[in-house]
Amino acid sequence: MWVLIELAAQRLTLFAEGQALRQYPVSTAANGPGERLGSGCTPRGLHRVRLKIGADCPLGTVFVGRRPTGEIYSEALAAAYPGRDWILTRILWLTGCEPGRNRGGQVDTLRRFIYIHGCPDSEPMGVPGSHGCIRMRNRDIIELFAAIPKGTAVEIHAEAS
Repeated sequence: MWVLIELAAQRLTLFAEGQALRQYPVSTAANGPGERLGSGCTPRGLHRVRLKIGADCPLGTVFVGRRPTGEIYSEALAAAYPGRDWILTRILWLTGCEPGRNRGGQVDTLRRFIYIHGCPDSEPMGVPGSHGCIRMRNRDIIELFAAIPKGTAVEIHAEAS
């Protein structure tokens, strides 16, 4: 199994044995593609899922610093914390595989805390809007999380295939 994320199409595709199994709409960085620390961009190239976080957490679990806060996302919680970058339900933490491009130094995907994660269902999909991560609908991230093991390859392309 492997995952392809196409930034231009705002689409994530799950593959197995060369066949596309499932496609999901996503929302990647509002700042576009890029690898530099502090850029707020989505890194390109070959990555792997380094850690899977939140396996037994309920739908809408709020994470801060990759730890569940004990909160479940709601409109009331959103109103109490306007402007918060919501990381919900599950986290697939990515690590870069290409030294000098997305691994090491000022371009290290892992140290930039780039995830595939859930977000409020009110957030638009199919348009860039994140701070660098790949946002998904909560039910979609649950499905993807269950389908792929730790170590799964994730290729991020700027152009659509």
